[in-house]
Amino acid sequence: MFVTAALAATETVGEAAKEHGGTFPPFDTTYFASQIFWLVIVFTGFYLFISRVALPRIGGVLETRAARISKDLTEANAMKQQADAAMAAYEQSLATARNNANEIGGKARDAAKADAETTRAKIEAELAAQMQGAEKRIGDIKAKAMGNLDGIAEETASAIVSQLFGGKFDKAAIAAAVKAARAA
Repeated sequence: MFVTAALAATETVGEAAKEHGGTFPPFDTTYFASQIFWLVIVFTGFYLFISRVALPRIGGVLETRAARISKDLTEANAMKQQADAAMAAYEQSLATARNNANEIGGKARDAAKADAETTRAKIEAELAAQMQGAEKRIGDIKAKAMGNLDGIAEETASAIVSQLFGGKFDKAAIAAAVKAARAA
């Protein structure tokens, strides 16, 4: 069916060509002058339209876009510089804060060390005073005990001698014997 339609169309074109002199009109040399005339007019009109209307509009759009891009790049650079400056200021303030914190910590450490040293010295002085008081009391107790020791030794010696030998002995002789034993 398609083939028959194509053949019918070819016969119709062939009959039309015979009516017009046998050639396709755009290729007929009698129409070349008018075709060239209209080609020049259409080309010139198209050229003028492109050069005077379309290209300036396209150029304006391109210039606007280039200006906008340039402006955006300038703003971006300015914002980058501001961000860099803010970052530098932040880093500087952070370093200052660290230095201040170290300084405050050092001062607090030194103050605590001085307080501890003062407290230690005070406690050592109190302990030394308590040691002296304790040594004095021990010395007093020792002296008292030593003073009583002679009496106790004399009583013990007299009790032992009376038990061993029976009877009572002279207290002065026992006291002399205790002193002689203690001196030896």
